Amino acid sequence: MSATPACPQCTLENTYADGALMICADCGFEWTAEESVGSSVVVRDSNGNVLAAGDTVTVIKDLKVKGSSIPLKQGTVIRNIRLVEDDAEHIEGNSEKIKGLVLKVCFLKKA
Repeated sequence: MSATPACPQCTLENTYADGALMICADCGFEWTAEESVGSSVVVRDSNGNVLAAGDTVTVIKDLKVKGSSIPLKQGTVIRNIRLVEDDAEHIEGNSEKIKGLVLKVCFLKKA
């Protein structure tokens, strides 16, 4: 196992050191070792698009919601999402009818 960090842009681990810089062989992104220490978790939707706090996403399939009799239908828009700290698989948000949702990103696409 190598000690080189994963690329902060594409999250692949095919990286190498070149002097003071780290370089990703797949996407060509260059960064310093100090930048990689402070990097955060990259959250991606079902299509691979990077999600950020405040984005708008759409549900790609009908989902049952625990604690509610109202399901989230395909095409439901979730506005102004919040990222869950240190978790690349979940986001928080509100729909028009249901507040306080925690959703898996594999069921979402960026709008």
